[in-house]
Order: sequence, then C-alpha cells, then structure tokens
Amino acid sequence: MDSVQTYPCAERLSLVEQVHGCTVADPYRWLEDSSTAETERWSRDQDDLWLTYAGTLTSRFRWKNRVRQLSDVGSVSTPVWRGGRCFTLRREAGGHPILFVDETPLLDPKQLDPTGLTTLDAWQPSPDGTKLAYQLSRGGDERSTLNVLDTATGELIDGPLDGCRYSPVAWLPDGSAFYYVRFRQVRRHRLGDPDDTTILDREASYGLELSADGRWLTICTTTDLWFADLTTDEPPAHLPQDTTTIMSVGPDNRLYVVTASGIGIGDPAQPTLWREYIQPEGPLTGLAILDDVVLVATASQIAVHDRETGARQSAIDLPGFGSVGSLTSDGNRAWFTYTDSVTPPTVYCYDATTGRMTGTASGGQRAETQRLSYTSPDGADLELHVIGNQGGPTILYGYGGFGQTLTPTYSAFALAWVEAGGAFVTATIRGDAPHRESTKQQTIDDFIAAAEYLIAEGWTTADQLAICGESNGGLLVAAAITQRPELFAAAVSSAPLTDMIRYELSGLGERWTSEYGSVKDPDEFKVLASYSPYHRVTDGVKYPAVLLTAFGNDTRVDPLHARKMCAALQHATASQRPVLLRFEPDAGHVTGGINLAADMLAFLADQTGLDR
Repeated sequence: MDSVQTYPCAERLSLVEQVHGCTVADPYRWLEDSSTAETERWSRDQDDLWLTYAGTLTSRFRWKNRVRQLSDVGSVSTPVWRGGRCFTLRREAGGHPILFVDETPLLDPKQLDPTGLTTLDAWQPSPDGTKLAYQLSRGGDERSTLNVLDTATGELIDGPLDGCRYSPVAWLPDGSAFYYVRFRQVRRHRLGDPDDTTILDREASYGLELSADGRWLTICTTTDLWFADLTTDEPPAHLPQDTTTIMSVGPDNRLYVVTASGIGIGDPAQPTLWREYIQPEGPLTGLAILDDVVLVATASQIAVHDRETGARQSAIDLPGFGSVGSLTSDGNRAWFTYTDSVTPPTVYCYDATTGRMTGTASGGQRAETQRLSYTSPDGADLELHVIGNQGGPTILYGYGGFGQTLTPTYSAFALAWVEAGGAFVTATIRGDAPHRESTKQQTIDDFIAAAEYLIAEGWTTADQLAICGESNGGLLVAAAITQRPELFAAAVSSAPLTDMIRYELSGLGERWTSEYGSVKDPDEFKVLASYSPYHRVTDGVKYPAVLLTAFGNDTRVDPLHARKMCAALQHATASQRPVLLRFEPDAGHVTGGINLAADMLAFLADQTGLDR
C-alpha cells in the first residue's frame, strides 16, 4: 500500500511565539493534551488509519511468527554472589524472567501479578544474602516501588517504598539498612523504620557505592561527586571535578577512580590524591577486582591487568566480534555476558587462577558481521556494522546519544530481516561511545553520511533504504528525514523526541539538558531550533513513508512528540507514501515486544520492496 487517500483532520493553529527574539510556530500545540475531546478524536482516527493500513500487510503474521521463534532463546544473568549464595535472573525460552537464589525460585513477577504487566526493574541482595531489595513497576511506566523480602522464607519484610525509579541500593554489611535514592534524593533507610534519613536533598539522578566494610560511601551524578567516611558524623564532602568521575572503594580497600581519561587508584582517606593506574583501550563498561588481577571491560573486549601495578597482562579470548556486558566477580573468578549479531547473550566464567574461560555459546543462525569504514563530511572516521547481503532492501539503524555503545548484539528483529533477504546496518556515530563529544548536528550528519555511503557503494538504493531508531534514535531518524528526505524510502521513528523547543516540559526532558541543551539559554535555543524535526517539516516536500510509534505508559518521552510530528508530516508531505502513527496505550518506553517488531518489519518490507 503506497498511499493513504485522506488523513484525519487536524486543525492548524496560527500559534506563533517569540523565543529569544526568534519566531517559533507551533500549529499543533493542541495535540500535547491527550485528554481533550479533539485529541482523543484525532487519536482514534489515527488508530483506525493504522489498522486499515496494517490490514493490507499480509506478511505481518509471518514476521510475527519468525520474530517469536528467534526471540525464544531463553536467558540467564551473570551471577551475583552474596554470603555464599548465588542470585541469577533466568528466563526459559518462551517464558518470563524469574529471580533465583541458588536453584530455588525466589521472585516471580507473574505470581505477584498474573496479568503479566508487572516488571522486575532491579534487585540487590544484602551482603550476607539473607535479604533482597527489589523494585517493581507496572505497565512499563518505570515508576518503581521498592520492597525487601527474606530470602529464606520469601516473606515481605519491608516496603513498598514508592518514588524509587531505578534507584541504586547500597546495603550496610549487616543488612540492617541501606542507602538508596527516593524521589531523586539520597536517603538512608533502616528496615522497619517508616522515617528515612535524608543524606542529600538536592534532586538529581544519583549513583551510589558503599565499601564492603560499610565505611566509605560515594555518591555521584554526571557533574558532581561526594565522598563520606561513615565512621564519623561529618556529612558527605563535595569533591571538585573537571569531568564526570566515579569513585568506589574496592574489596582491597583501595580507592578506584574512573574518569573519561582512565582509571586511577588511591587511598580513600585522601580521596583527592590519586595516581594513574590503567588506561582502557576504549570507553569503560565494567571493572572487576579479583584476588590476583583486575579485569577492565570495554564494549567488545576484556583486558586482564596486574592488580598491584595496573600493567596489562593479556586479554580474554572472546568468541568473536560482539558485545561484552554485565561483569560480576567473586574471589578469583568473574562472569560476563557475550553477544553478537547471531549469538544470544551467553554467560561465560573466567578463572584468573587457571586463566581458563568456560561457557557455551547458544547455537543459532549463521551470519557474518562486516565492519565498513566511512567518513563524515567534516572528516571524522566512523564505522558501520553490517549483516546480510549487498544490493537489496536495507535497514540503517542508529542511536547517537548519551554515550551509548553500539556494538553487535543479538536481535530477533535484525535476524528476521536478514533471513528474508535484506541487510541490517548499525551506524556507530558521534554521540555514541567512543565518539561521545559532539554536537547533535554532527550526529545527524554522521547518520546521513552513512546512508550516502551505503547508496554510493552499491549496498542499496534510495528506493530500498529504510532508517530506524528509538528514543534518542527516534529523534535521529526524524531529523534525518526532515533534512534529507530524498535518501530514504521509509523510516520508523519509535518513541521519539521531535519538538526540541518544548522537550523540557514533559516526560524526563528536564533531566536531559546536559545532552541536548536548554531553550532557556539563547545560544542553546538556536542549536535546538536548527534541527528540531517538528519545526523543520516543510510543506510540499516528498517525505518517505513514515511510521511513528508511541506508548501510553511512556514516562520518559511523552507521546505528544509523535502526535505533533505525525500531524505535521501528514499535512506537509507531497509524496504518495503513507505517514502513520501506531500507538500502544498499555506499553512503556519502547516496550512493544514481538507485535511491535512484526509491524515495523512488515511496514519496512512493504515500503522497500522486500515483500515483493
């Protein structure tokens, strides 16, 4: 289906505002309020439009079955050892995650809520393994409540404590209390006590670390660091820093300091005096301090270093070019996950005493990841990771923000596409690690340059090239189609930010000014206005086919961004390709699962010719 005869009526307001002396039009401001009769009517009409189009995609059911088959691989987390007990999160093929202690099921979210809408967001055992702090949310909204249970009996012994969205938990050694983040403040909670002690009342996103002996507490944000000796009554000391710094006191009672430039080591009694220790070969993703060595993990490598000197000794021999994650340790052993384009996440164990690694990769599809180099317009050398065949329908995927690392990972979505004859390409662009420092326009330019490279080198054509991204990647996709629409046949922008002039006013936008900048600053406003996708939509342009996806329980990115972008594109486009909005009322941030993946694949296959 190449065209939509008519789009739902959407009134264009003559709303114009002056911001720092610049004129900003916002014709679809009314779509920000989801509760009005006008927005509800428009949304129902968009639902009907999507369902009508989706009904023409006869391949949806085939895609759904194949994605389900490729997803049913099961998983197990790296073990967390506490008090001689082993905690793991396991999911059998076709099942849901269950937390085990040793070989006994401890926490099953579906037993707590048979509807399956409750999610186990995070969990942290006490040092002696007798208690478990865990966080639950419902419907994908990520508004976690924290509870504590007895690991021997499974009985609830504290909670629920609300306002604990992805809170770190730092237990005292005896398990009587813990430090955590509630309502974005650092607090100490003693089990059974209804009143917390507030440690830092300034609202922020905090990380917490407590030394094994319970003496040294470190608190960090992206811009600040505090360090406390809990044997004194002194409040946490604010430490000056020039860059993002993470401090932690290791099991050897040495202070480990992680900055963008490397790892330092020192004495916790003098936290501002430390020396250079290890220089990782890429952005650090994990650090494990074993009895004899220190393991330093980057996105696709684990290096072994001498614990005393920090000198590099060797690297763990990984199964291939993929991604390393979830590094945990106990004594002289460490566990980590490995995944690549065709290998589901698999747990491996490295024994530093013998130097041996154990673990069995899951059998699966065979597809080689090719690494291609290309150059951005300003001369930056970047890389593409490609699976699939050259010369046909191709999906280009990107993210480009928050220092995220994009190395090959297992994706049922990508494998299903490649099996059907397409190619799937991941662009490593600035904004991702290791290219953290960049402007958003550089990130967009990098992504566009990747598309141009794929076309110029014969990997695909503009009529067969689709782009895809979610969250910050959804913003990237929306920006790319408004700046270079002729390069793409289709685009999927999932849970995107699109109105960058007003992004701070909804969802978690006000917490992201360090990534995007703030409209309150005149210079940063000009940058935001220059690439804001919603404001760059132009009447009469032939835009590619666009599928915007949004989620009713998304507390990070409000669906208003997708609604406003959809209305703007439907009004403006001069092409015969459809602009559609797919909305899931009961899902959270990019949590649509197999049905969403199947719909996206069917849409992209229809628009790029893979299904023909």
